[in-house]
Amino acid sequence: MGITQMNRFKLFSLILLSFIAGVFVSAYNPAVAQKDMRSGLPVEDLRLFAEVFNAIKQGYVEPVEDKKMIANAISGMLSNLDPHSAYLDTESFKELQVGTQGEFGGLGIEVGMEDGLVKVISPIEDTPAFRAGVKAGDLIFKLDDEPVKGIPLTEAVKKMRGKPGTKIRLSIFRKSESKPVEVSLTREIIKVQSVKSRLVEPGYAWVRITQFQENTIPLLAKHLKDLYRQGELKGLVLDLRNDPGGLLHGAVGVSAAFLPANAKVVSINGRVQEARQAYSATPGDYARGSEDFLKDLPEGVKKVPLVVLVNGGSASASEIVAGALQDHKRAVIMGTQTFGKGSVQTILPLPPGDAAIKLTTARYYTPSGRSIQAKGIVPDIVVREGGKSDRFAYLREADLMGHLENDRDAGESAQDAGESAPKKSGDEARHDKKDKGGKGDREEDDGLLPPPLEYASASDQQFQQALNLLKGLQIMSGVNR
Repeated sequence: MGITQMNRFKLFSLILLSFIAGVFVSAYNPAVAQKDMRSGLPVEDLRLFAEVFNAIKQGYVEPVEDKKMIANAISGMLSNLDPHSAYLDTESFKELQVGTQGEFGGLGIEVGMEDGLVKVISPIEDTPAFRAGVKAGDLIFKLDDEPVKGIPLTEAVKKMRGKPGTKIRLSIFRKSESKPVEVSLTREIIKVQSVKSRLVEPGYAWVRITQFQENTIPLLAKHLKDLYRQGELKGLVLDLRNDPGGLLHGAVGVSAAFLPANAKVVSINGRVQEARQAYSATPGDYARGSEDFLKDLPEGVKKVPLVVLVNGGSASASEIVAGALQDHKRAVIMGTQTFGKGSVQTILPLPPGDAAIKLTTARYYTPSGRSIQAKGIVPDIVVREGGKSDRFAYLREADLMGHLENDRDAGESAQDAGESAPKKSGDEARHDKKDKGGKGDREEDDGLLPPPLEYASASDQQFQQALNLLKGLQIMSGVNR
């Protein structure tokens, strides 16, 4: 989800973490760095830390290893900054590295934390969680028989991971349901298919990006070439719904596929010089020294009428792409307001290299300077899922405790995305359904989750509206000629 993995030798020649003060030291000038560290250390607070450390070591009911206490201290410092900063122990660091390659073990859920519960940001397509009907915005309050309240997110994630073939029960709160639901999932090796496509009818295609990974750019290029081999396209739907994000250069590359050369895609701004950069539709910003897979795309890709589908589960890298295409007026953005994760997480390996911290270092801005953080991308055309409000289906970045504020356009709210009515509680929404004689989303409260939506199908109303818009644009183009 929006992770910029920076080589520690590129960012600093050496990164050291002082677990007491949380200070990063550059070895380019050790004498100056050490002087700055000494002058900047809150000595009295550190004495307090030492007192607490010693009290635990000497008096806690059971012995605690120094290494564990230090790791807990680091984890606490990071987790209290914002919802996305975290300490990655050896296992978590390995999982993150493997995950960016598109294959990892687990249930297939991108998660965060909300009020002490595990919040589903997005289920990953074709995974146990997705097939079972787990949805963005679901709150997991129990894993098997163990409540998640009070345990760190990293620990909850570890409990959901496990040996393929083993089972786990998730107890879920969903705002549209009158009572908790429980679902049993079987863990498996998750192999994420980053890009999917289909020619839905002659001249009109659907391309879906499920997650931004190392192989997203070459896969997108391959799918676009395959589609154009079947004939020139009159319209294309780029589907970013429930895409939780991923690697920054992947978002830049996907944007570059549809934008003119050198068009600005995104900028980031943070406190240090390395966190103040702009990225454009140039191979240097998305290919990162490897082959430029976009160099021989069909010419029509740059001009084909384009609709981008987004929803509350579209986050981070998805929002970068939608924002860039919207600002350059290259596409019509359709759907519902996106998640609003406009912060950059940098992975900083820790000596000796088997652990790391994930630290929020900057904010994302669209080419026109809009901040995505805690606001997201507001669609040009609001089309709700199933023709109903999804106001209760998604929790967004702005709902997360301790989220970064939007430092621009702070006065703009969800009402700008067509949310004109005051937000109601889940109970009020259920009463509204009952008053209208409906039974909610299911025929009965059977404790099961409804099946997932089949994307780009006849029942996918957002996709059908996008297709209708593209056909309308084609007709108007013919009339104008």
